[in-house]
Amino acid sequence: VIDSGDGVTHVIPVVDGYIVGSAIKHVPLAGKEITNFIMDLMKQRETTIPTADAMDTARRVKEQFCYVAPNLAKEFEKYDTDPAKWIKQYAGINSTTKQPFTCDIGFERFLGPELFFSPEIFSSTHLTPLPEMVDNTVQQCPVDSRRALYGNIVLSGGSTLFKDFHKRLERDIRRLVDTRLAKSEQASGVKPRPIDVSVVNHQFQRYAVWFGGSMVASMPQFNNFVHTKAQYLEYGPSICRHNAVFSSLTS
Repeated sequence: VIDSGDGVTHVIPVVDGYIVGSAIKHVPLAGKEITNFIMDLMKQRETTIPTADAMDTARRVKEQFCYVAPNLAKEFEKYDTDPAKWIKQYAGINSTTKQPFTCDIGFERFLGPELFFSPEIFSSTHLTPLPEMVDNTVQQCPVDSRRALYGNIVLSGGSTLFKDFHKRLERDIRRLVDTRLAKSEQASGVKPRPIDVSVVNHQFQRYAVWFGGSMVASMPQFNNFVHTKAQYLEYGPSICRHNAVFSSLTS
């Protein structure tokens, strides 16, 4: 499962209903960083955006106009060749004066979501692309579960909703897998069986976490797994470190 919301991105392997905790990966790059990056790009170029509305404008641009490009160089060339076709215009209202304003939306349309695939553009600390994180996670799982994990990569969270996000992710992971298989064949002389890579794009992506939580809450045994307010007031925050769900798994 790849879950990316506003503040953090998680890669969580689930095998036969059980989480492989030692292989979980997370990186503090997600929707908020994309919004900030778009805001910085637009502030440098567009002088018509009111300071008070800069963040909200960047967020709306991210949600309405951004997409994932398969090739950055070709995407830049498209915008340079036919700017009238690719550069969009955003119209907003100044929250202070209530006067309308407009601004052009250019390279930030595809540079924002590129955070997941070229993190070095945004950060000097977190440099591992999301496809590589997913590949590393699968490789740290039991050998007999890896094919199933590659074949069922599920997306969750609002930051995975960019157009063509799943296609780019699937392509890049497949390239990593195929490269490893080619090296194995070269070293052993035996051609390995191909590994299918599939990234699942589904209708519950935006609300997957809420949907999963609601399913747990609707289970008849849910009330046996919760802490009451009275218990919290008696024991304090430390009570959250213990839960009947996890006790039953380890007993």
